[in-house]
Amino acid sequence: MTTTEVNNAAHWAPTAGMLLVKLGKAAERRFEKALKPSGLTPRHLGVLFEVDARPTSQQALIETIGVDPSKLVGLLNDLEADGLIVRKRDQDDRRRHIVEVSAKGKARLAEGKKTAAAVETELLAGLDEAEVEQLLMLLARVADSSGIFEGCVERLSA
Repeated sequence: MTTTEVNNAAHWAPTAGMLLVKLGKAAERRFEKALKPSGLTPRHLGVLFEVDARPTSQQALIETIGVDPSKLVGLLNDLEADGLIVRKRDQDDRRRHIVEVSAKGKARLAEGKKTAAAVETELLAGLDEAEVEQLLMLLARVADSSGIFEGCVERLSA
């Protein structure tokens, strides 16, 4: 087979799972590049989104964000060192820490939301508004039913 024949050969038809893998990696690279000037990573932004929605314990964050406990501690340490979050002792259980977004963290989160929206707009430029909404709901159902992000559909419906 010649190079031309190889280049013109039919490509495999991607499965939904493989498309999600490729899109996920591409999206993560774009988010990382766009967020770099702010000093945040997509994971940092995810923690800020979650904690801003509701101050919570470190243990609850492990479950809702779905990261390894040692990685979460590293993320929280980064955010705390930058003054973006505060960890306070739980008044009801002194063994637990409640994580909250600081005023500085709220400002950085606002910037991060704008950056994330711009990246999302770029990624989904080929879809109209109704298709973006449909895609979001379908992805939420997949995330929910697979156990990757339980309660995702409920959060979007609220």
